[in-house]
Amino acid sequence: MINFGMPSLIETSTLDECAKLCAKFGLDFIELNMNLPQYQLDKIEVAYFKSIADKYGIYYTIHLDENLNVSDFNPYVAKAYIKTVADTIEIAKQLGIKVLNMHMAKGVYFTLPDRKVLLFSEYKEQYIDSIVNFRNMCEKIIGNADIMICIENCDGYEDFQQEAIEVLLESKVFALTFDVGHNHTICGTDEEFIMKHKDRLHHIHLHDAKGRKNHLTLGTGEMDIQKYLVLAKEQNCRVVLETKTIDGLRQSVEWLKGFQK
Repeated sequence: MINFGMPSLIETSTLDECAKLCAKFGLDFIELNMNLPQYQLDKIEVAYFKSIADKYGIYYTIHLDENLNVSDFNPYVAKAYIKTVADTIEIAKQLGIKVLNMHMAKGVYFTLPDRKVLLFSEYKEQYIDSIVNFRNMCEKIIGNADIMICIENCDGYEDFQQEAIEVLLESKVFALTFDVGHNHTICGTDEEFIMKHKDRLHHIHLHDAKGRKNHLTLGTGEMDIQKYLVLAKEQNCRVVLETKTIDGLRQSVEWLKGFQK
């Protein structure tokens, strides 16, 4: 049985509104988006968040800040991001959250006359060292807690990012998120790498897509949604219905109900 969830929608300004909608649509969880001001660490009051989850019979996952860059060459910046992850893990323990979703930063690039140079690629040894240190820190803080940090694909992994993810996957506390819509809009570039590590797939962001258009309501694009629902069931993944509006979410839930009959 797949657990389906919803993202934090910009149209729901409070946790109560979001949770009420989640329950109304018969979904299992909310992915709290830490890019939003109401889901910053200093705003997450554990007792209140627990009470809302109990009230509506739902649970949470967390989408870490998309700006997160634990490998920034500025040690003060990197330290702030690393502390953010460490503190989020502690919050996750208190709230019983089992999934933290994370993007891999590509970092800064220099544009030369004939090419673009990504600095993490140019200084790869230093970059990979930072990834190893980050992995070890997360392992230590998570300990025996049932928490996975799932790395999400976005706009095509660079070689150095793939190498870094494989370093992270050496640890049992790291896994993969497959954003199937993002993958579609870049002509399936990330799918081979993700399927190579299919046994570590733990979380799916599901939405339709058409051409370069992303986050479409299920059934309104050109994707083979059934293929990814089968994959989710095979790998026992949670699935976020990652449309960006209430109406899009409602239509996706209805489409899913009709599809599964």
